[in-house]
Amino acid sequence: MITRKIRIGDGIGYAFVYAMTALAFVPVIAFLIYVTAKGIGRINWEFLATASSSMESGGIFAPLFGTLLLTVVSLAFAVPISLLAAVYLSEYARKDRWFQIIELTIANLAGVPSVVYGLFGLGLFVIFFGLGKSIIAGALTMACMSLPLLVTVFYQALKAVPMTLREASLALGASKLATTFKIVVPTALPGIFTGVILATARIAGETAPVLFTVAAYYMPNLPQSLGDQSMLLSYHLYVISTQNTGVKDEQKFAVTLVLVMLVLVVNLVAIWARSRARKKIGHLG
Repeated sequence: MITRKIRIGDGIGYAFVYAMTALAFVPVIAFLIYVTAKGIGRINWEFLATASSSMESGGIFAPLFGTLLLTVVSLAFAVPISLLAAVYLSEYARKDRWFQIIELTIANLAGVPSVVYGLFGLGLFVIFFGLGKSIIAGALTMACMSLPLLVTVFYQALKAVPMTLREASLALGASKLATTFKIVVPTALPGIFTGVILATARIAGETAPVLFTVAAYYMPNLPQSLGDQSMLLSYHLYVISTQNTGVKDEQKFAVTLVLVMLVLVVNLVAIWARSRARKKIGHLG
């Protein structure tokens, strides 16, 4: 009788958890369906592959190209620095009071609003270093904004690597450096890819930091170097939604759908790479 009551209680508990999980997906699915229905009719090859001759209509290749370029350059700055910082914290730093202060500081920086990073990038990179509003200034700003998130995720991934792997490597005569970069870091690759996924989504979708550092209201041509301004999907969507009344709703939703699909595709690629890394680690194990 007691066993039956326990099973019934477990069943009710599982049903409640599954229901709440499904409920959490309802707004996301509703958003995707609504945006797709409103914008899919506008999307075609010309819309994606040509530059717009005006803000009201035309293609979005310029902001799409600018978003991809800014994301890649930002990650090129942020990922190596974050990984090295996480390696130091995980493998070399003494777990003393200063370590706790560093951890607290990183956690606080991860919660700073993005507009603050935008003002920081404006003051440091655009004005102080004289880079002006440019892709390089925007990328450095977005890299600074991504550092706390990436360091936290990378650190947790490295810390999750079993200590026995480190001890076995050291026992076989490998140096601390070789153990870190040939054993620990490769084993933590799935978690590292998770951090890259999160950072990619945030960089591609931010508006406030790029508004101060890189985004152009309208540019008929693509940027010729990292020292040029560029149109970006997130800022372009903001402009046509709030500052330009002549844009049709179909155009706005099409831009929204492209931005969502861009983030989704990048995430799927990163998830695929993470899955391959897991399989490789499991095969080696």
